[in-house]
Amino acid sequence: MRLTSFTDFGLRALMRMASAPTRAFSTAEIADEFGVSRNHLNKVIQRLARHGIVATRRGAGGGAMLARPASDIRLGDLVRLLEEDRALVECFSPDGACCVTPVCRLKHKLNAAESAFLTELDRSTLADIALPAPVAA
Repeated sequence: MRLTSFTDFGLRALMRMASAPTRAFSTAEIADEFGVSRNHLNKVIQRLARHGIVATRRGAGGGAMLARPASDIRLGDLVRLLEEDRALVECFSPDGACCVTPVCRLKHKLNAAESAFLTELDRSTLADIALPAPVAA
């Protein structure tokens, strides 16, 4: 299974936030640290904020921070949220069409594999993968 860059960026940002849960991180700071697009990361942070994973505030000292303890945030839930509307294969999407659907035996296997993948991620929390706190220069 391959995760999108959207999910990759989101998980990395959350891992950094989990390293200092009471601190607000600017999107620019996180984007620079990981060498990712600020614009793309902004979209990720907006989705996380809409779903109550992070809280954001504007202005001096503003940024994004975890909205609840990292130990309460399951990795499987994060991947489900960040990969929302991105089907593993075309036939899993609501409008997906496949000429072998009536006789396909692969779809069931892929669905079971995806479920097992997410179940494994549900066993861990964001606290389990928090990055070490950045070292001040």
